[in-house]
Amino acid sequence: MNPPVAPAREPQSAGAVLMVRPARFAFNPQTAASNAFQSPSLPHSGDSAAVAESALREFDGLADQLVRAGVAVIAAEDTPSPVKPDAVFPNNWVSFHRDGTVVLYPMLAANRRWERREELIQQVTRDGGFRITQTVDLSYREDQGKFLEGTGSLVLDRAERVAYAALSPRTDLDVLGEFAQQLDYDLVTFDAFDPAGKPVYHTNVLMAVGSRFAVLCGEAIADRGHRGAVTEKLRATGHEVLEISMSQMTRFAGNILELAPASGTIIAMSTTAWKSFDPAQRRVLEGHGSVVAADIPVIEELGGGGVRCMLAEIHLPKR
Repeated sequence: MNPPVAPAREPQSAGAVLMVRPARFAFNPQTAASNAFQSPSLPHSGDSAAVAESALREFDGLADQLVRAGVAVIAAEDTPSPVKPDAVFPNNWVSFHRDGTVVLYPMLAANRRWERREELIQQVTRDGGFRITQTVDLSYREDQGKFLEGTGSLVLDRAERVAYAALSPRTDLDVLGEFAQQLDYDLVTFDAFDPAGKPVYHTNVLMAVGSRFAVLCGEAIADRGHRGAVTEKLRATGHEVLEISMSQMTRFAGNILELAPASGTIIAMSTTAWKSFDPAQRRVLEGHGSVVAADIPVIEELGGGGVRCMLAEIHLPKR
């Protein structure tokens, strides 16, 4: 009798992403209270037309660079109404998984809940030729005042089935438990704080996990025991851990994403993030893939999110 065949290991990185071209990008006051990375201080931040135009240029620049690097980009259009100032960050409301699962997430800000649009998921399957087998909808948790904002709240080691999560107003332990149970993930949770002592709003600004490397701002993790446990788990799962400082974290050095198009592994980030790494750190990253760095200063400063936040990676099976 043949022994049972172990399920195939899920690749860590995707070759395709969903991006949403923003119609009305702007500083979002509804998210600012919990996102210290947001700042309304740009010289033209009061000029909504100029801000929206700048965000479109930045979006198109990133999308073009990714396409040139071989990534399959499904670029969906935001709708002008209702106004969705953060529509450019789709990774917070949806994630796509190798077994055909789509997860929809509960969002803290009321005006971000409009970003969850069924037609965008249909566009992913239609334009990318992908197949969906089930939808896990956690958005009902909004009625309980409990939130989990996708792969902002969760940094997934898909190959090892580990979900890292910094608890915050946007990352609730109960919803984390439901995610872990439904998708068969182990949880590594901790508290993390920014330089002002506020909870870090999303896990994906303090850490990133690639196939063979991880970036971590251990300095932000409050408890030394938890800090050591996170580092130990990353190393035990075969990752070279690149430590970044709190200052680098505030410049989006943790907000990066490994992608794996057929042309070869790339690491996507902003120029802000890339400039924050020192030469030795850059060499480590370049040892794990080709760096694609895009200039997105308006989206970073007014939106408080970086390149990783703009990419919902698509792991779905093909039809």
